[in-house]
Amino acid sequence: MQAQELLRQLQIPELEDVCQFMHSLPANILMGVGALAALTIYWYATRPKALKPPCDLNMQSVAMTGDGYVRRSILNNNDEHMTHYYSDARTMYEVFLRGMRVSMDGPCLGSRKPNQPYKWLSYQEVADKAECIGSALLHRGHSHTGDKHIGIFSQNRPEWTISELACYTYSLVCVPLYDTLGLEAIEYIIDQAAISTVICDLVDKVRLILDCVSGKEHTLKTIVLMEAFDEELVARGQQSGIEILSLKDVEAVGKAHHQQPLPPTPEDLALICFTSGTTGNPKGGMLTHGNVIANCAAFIKITEVHCMLNVHDIHMSYLPLAHMFERVVEGVILVHGARIGYFQGDIRLLMDDLKTLQPTVFPVVPRLLNRMFDKIFGQANSSLKRWLLVFASRRKHTEMMNGVVRKDSLWDKLIFQKVQNSLGGRVRLMITGAAPVSPTVLTFLRAALGCQFYEGYGQTECTAGCTMSVPGDWTAGHVGAPLPCNYVKLADVTEMNYFAANGEGEVCVKGPNVFKGYLNDPEKTKEALDQDGWLHTGDIGKWLPNGILKIVDRKKHIFKLAQGEYVAPEKVENIYIRSDPVAQIFVHGDSLQACLVGIVVPDPDFLPGWAKKKGIEGSYLEMCASKELKNAILEDILRLGKEGGLKSFEQVREISLHTEMFSVQNGLLTPTLKAKRTDLRNHFREQIDLLYATIKM
Repeated sequence: MQAQELLRQLQIPELEDVCQFMHSLPANILMGVGALAALTIYWYATRPKALKPPCDLNMQSVAMTGDGYVRRSILNNNDEHMTHYYSDARTMYEVFLRGMRVSMDGPCLGSRKPNQPYKWLSYQEVADKAECIGSALLHRGHSHTGDKHIGIFSQNRPEWTISELACYTYSLVCVPLYDTLGLEAIEYIIDQAAISTVICDLVDKVRLILDCVSGKEHTLKTIVLMEAFDEELVARGQQSGIEILSLKDVEAVGKAHHQQPLPPTPEDLALICFTSGTTGNPKGGMLTHGNVIANCAAFIKITEVHCMLNVHDIHMSYLPLAHMFERVVEGVILVHGARIGYFQGDIRLLMDDLKTLQPTVFPVVPRLLNRMFDKIFGQANSSLKRWLLVFASRRKHTEMMNGVVRKDSLWDKLIFQKVQNSLGGRVRLMITGAAPVSPTVLTFLRAALGCQFYEGYGQTECTAGCTMSVPGDWTAGHVGAPLPCNYVKLADVTEMNYFAANGEGEVCVKGPNVFKGYLNDPEKTKEALDQDGWLHTGDIGKWLPNGILKIVDRKKHIFKLAQGEYVAPEKVENIYIRSDPVAQIFVHGDSLQACLVGIVVPDPDFLPGWAKKKGIEGSYLEMCASKELKNAILEDILRLGKEGGLKSFEQVREISLHTEMFSVQNGLLTPTLKAKRTDLRNHFREQIDLLYATIKM
């Protein structure tokens, strides 16, 4: 009785009253209440436990004692750099041996032909092939004390990694060549590195090399070809004094003249990775085994608690192996005895390869993420579908911010499962790097894909990465904290008003992942590495209050306007690119002019709908020729510039619309998709002069 009296005083209905009320409700309302209750129970029942971050997300790096401008990872127990993770994997050769041991000679490298399943080589088969190729190279005169640079000119495929391992097995040095470098750069690299042997995948690449060296003095003696070739190619090689051999024959020679491995030390060079500069010749970054191991170790350390890799993991290899981002990821895969599956070589078939391979590890670059984002929203052909996408992603993002990362929620089953299945349905770890990614795109895809998704920052000169986001920090718009293998400091850039005392400045890196310099180029090495061993990246960073880094500007590409003001065009471009109708933009200025101008490539997918709202219609070419559309785009980017805090002299005064995308193929982007500013300026010189003439009229 006392309980009933208390319920009445608190105006809480008794159970009997609740039952009577429920019985009085219509059946459809009861069904709705029941469905809501069932969904609530399902949500609580299936919701996994929140991941505990490896550190306090409110302070992710530590200021070094005595120097408040230098910070290190909070994951380190002291101020010492992390040099390795596993004591039995101190070189890339030992990385492979460890992988072979922990996998118990499991599957290692896989490839496929169209409409076929993946076929796998075991770790032992890969090791045997590598020893045969390496033995043949030694038999033909290569040695770790003499002719040790081996060129590899190929798309990603098992033979690439096998050839690389052949070099490591006998302390030789791998020198990757890009298939988008062009004749002059390839000739320069062969000469600069004194390469006598290049291992190629396709006949067309052999012809490209022969075109480079034909009629000139060169060091090249041998080209080893993975694919079949004819006598005509052999004869053409002989005209240039070059012997062309098949990889299969080279393996046979090595098998007949087998030599015991000559393992490298951590201090030995592992590879020379030529960076595609925006101006001038490529620079050959010299990286040791210790450099690569330190970078791999740092990645493992950050992900060890919640995303440690194992023998069951599968990596999709499609990002160029000539770049260090992919090389470090593959090192992390191999040291854990996991598998690497290669795409077919055609990026248009990548989605089919993903569905077949069903990878668990999938590194990406912003360009691919942007395409995924655009495709998802492009297929949402109604305002309701787009609203549902945004609503569902926000619900999942809220979960992620509370530590819950999953792909089995109600939103996944109703909305995102198709997106996840397009990547094979099993991806549990993604990482993006190489260029900035839009916070909007990253935040949406993190939620939609339901996996641990990291963002890193770095460059070839620090092996690959120097900062990376940590598990549990799923915010966007930054590049994370320093890696456990390096320090990061900010240095004053007085001409741009960036001062370390204000937590801003040029990003500098120091640690065992920092390269040894540029091959045969002491002048460029001195520009990159100061006397204290700090690598100067040329990027402008800002420390955020929780000890993570945000890249805000670029030092190298600055110019002074006629009135003496300094402008960083990439800063302006990064703001303008947020405009919906803008796919690409190039901002230009020089010391003889008082203002900026721009070349804009409108986005063919977004432009029609955006222009229609402005009352502008027609074909893509017709719209791009429209002065009305040009003025509308100019108005939109100026609005964004004002909102983004650009000063008046940092805003463009006039723009010209261009219909062809900047690309690697037309020479306006580097192979890592950075703008080749000198080439862009020369390419658009006529339009730039016309824009300035128009402004003066």
